[in-house]
Amino acid sequence: MSILSRPEFHDEAKAFEHVEAILWPNGPVCPKCGSVDKHYKLKGVRTKPSKKNPNGVERHGLYKCSACRAQFTVRMGSIFEESHLPLTKWLQAIHLMCASKKGISAHQMHRILECTYEAAWFLCHRIRLAMASGELSPLGGNGKTVEVDETYIGRLKDTPVKRGAGHKNTVVTLVERGGRARSFHVDTARMGNVMPIVRANIARESALMTDESGIYRRASQDFASHDFVTHSKDEYVRGTVHTNTVEGFYSIFKRGMKGVYQHCAEHHLHRYLAEFDFRYSNRIAMGVDDGTRAFIALKGAAGKRLTYHRPHTA
Repeated sequence: MSILSRPEFHDEAKAFEHVEAILWPNGPVCPKCGSVDKHYKLKGVRTKPSKKNPNGVERHGLYKCSACRAQFTVRMGSIFEESHLPLTKWLQAIHLMCASKKGISAHQMHRILECTYEAAWFLCHRIRLAMASGELSPLGGNGKTVEVDETYIGRLKDTPVKRGAGHKNTVVTLVERGGRARSFHVDTARMGNVMPIVRANIARESALMTDESGIYRRASQDFASHDFVTHSKDEYVRGTVHTNTVEGFYSIFKRGMKGVYQHCAEHHLHRYLAEFDFRYSNRIAMGVDDGTRAFIALKGAAGKRLTYHRPHTA
């Protein structure tokens, strides 16, 4: 039996029960006043009749707060708020994005879910927001190794194509060997842009591994050790000194961005980075399977909203 045959992917009532169990582990919480015990469930409530639904649509998971008299569902205050898509389709989309190692395009999502492309595109970005952990704890630690590297992808807006990478977006990624990844979109790969990120996100007790870039020439004074490989001399591995782990991360990232997504606007790049960081940091090698990964992403849906910004009109 397919994993997509599970009840929460097809039954709206079961979908609400599934999401409530994850986002409300201790019971429903009123998003307006924060009450945790002064509310009751409303059953049999339907939306107003329409041409498409003459009898209206049943409102699943609807509660009323006895304290502030507000009606609410688990959708409120999360990435699901004010979405017209059924919760079953949201759960299908979350699973597909978490299970696809190199991502899944909004065009393919709209064909699978049978919704508009615009709805699928916005849905994917909301899920990426849920995937962004916002974690501040440093990578590495005593006896651990963190690799750092930069890569270039896409094209900067209004920048002519030229030799080198001056017309591309710059990405800096920190990968803890056997652990998590953390990526950043920076203006340029310069010491003043990169080293503050490295210092803020890596524990000082860590061993740092980089290539021979001058960006890191002063890194040894900030960490337990700093070793590098000289790629310009065809040196890629010297014992345990290498950047192959972060290069492997970039291999997956670029295959996804070029082969699946194909194009990414500069102002959305940080969301795609969060998506690839999430899947790498919650991979099977760390004991996280597809279902657990979807569970973690769903937990991240609470307290996050992403709304359209209407363009200014003359």
